[in-house]
Parts: sequence; C-alpha cells; structure tokens
Amino acid sequence: MLRRKPPSDAAGAWNLLNGRRVYLRPLTLNDFDAWQEVRRTSADWLTKWEPKVQPGQPDTVEDRQAFSSRCSMRSREMQLGTQFGFGIFIDGRFGGEINLNSVHRGAQQNAYVGYWIDQRLAGNSYMPESLVVVMAFAFDQLGLHRLQVSIIPRNLASRRVVEKLELRSEGIAERYLEINGVWEDHIRYAITFEEWQLRRQEFLTAWVY
Repeated sequence: MLRRKPPSDAAGAWNLLNGRRVYLRPLTLNDFDAWQEVRRTSADWLTKWEPKVQPGQPDTVEDRQAFSSRCSMRSREMQLGTQFGFGIFIDGRFGGEINLNSVHRGAQQNAYVGYWIDQRLAGNSYMPESLVVVMAFAFDQLGLHRLQVSIIPRNLASRRVVEKLELRSEGIAERYLEINGVWEDHIRYAITFEEWQLRRQEFLTAWVY
C-alpha cells in the first residue's frame, strides 16, 4: 500500500501559519502575561470543558516557571513530530490556542485537534479559520491522513466550529475522556485527506485567501 510521506521540510514549516485574519505560532515565555490574562478572564467559560489539574501539579496560569516548562515541552514535541501546539493571534493580540495532539505515524497517520478561544473573541469565526489553517498544515505539510475533533455534546460553542466547516460526524463515543473530573461522552468529528483534497480549494478560498 502506498502511503503519503511528509515533505522533507515539514519539520521547520510550523514557525508561522497564516489565515485571513489570524496567524498561528508556538507560544514562548514572552507570551505568558497575555496568556495568563486571557486564561484568568475566561476561566469559568473554559475550565468546565478541560481535564482537572491533578493534585501536586503546578498551576500553569499562575506560575511563570510552569508556563516556561510547558513551552519547552511543546517545543520538544514539535521537534519530535508528536504534537504541534499553536497560539492564535488576531491583530497581534493573543486570543487562544489550537493543537495537533497525539500525532500517530505508521499505518494510521492520524492526529487529534483541540482548541479554545478567549470568551471575548468568541462568535467571530476566528476558530473555524484557525482550524482550516491547521488542517492545511496537517495534510499539506505533515502528510497526515486523518484528523479528529472530539467534543462534549452540550459544548455548543465548540460544535459550531466544526459544523460551520461541515466536518463529518462519526457518532458518539461514550465516556470518552475525563473532563473536569467526569467521564464525558464526546461526538467525534473527522476529516480524511481524501475529503480534504475534494474540499481544499473551498476551505482555503473561504477562510485563508
């Protein structure tokens, strides 16, 4: 079976990714103050959809050194090609994050997408645009075959992102992830390289060019 391989320059292709209104780049320690302000302001809106911080772990929002370690870990993951984390910037202002998690190679060539945005910026379609930029990166630069986005059914804001892009639903995975201390069902949305090929120009024209 013929498998697509990532381009030889893919390892350095993630430094800056541009959409029409957003640009994505890895976070650094210099982003801590802006990141902290957004996480504090949107805490009630975001944390109910996220895993609980485990006892004994440093609070990344309040601990600059913990944030620095997080940035260093993500940089290593990018170099290894196992995960790719990006800050989302609008008009030069930090607004959220979008990540390619658990990149699997071999026969699967798959990754999982996670994202969040500043509550004050929600509703402006910045996240669908960011997701299209990440899809282009994943399929055209990394050579992946499949992306999956898993969302708690009642998280309507996150569902609107994938529904605006008309990504395919694969049904509900019961008790799929532990979120805020509870094993939650998730709707699994997915797109394959074949689907991306059919819709690539549509996506890029609508959200990037």
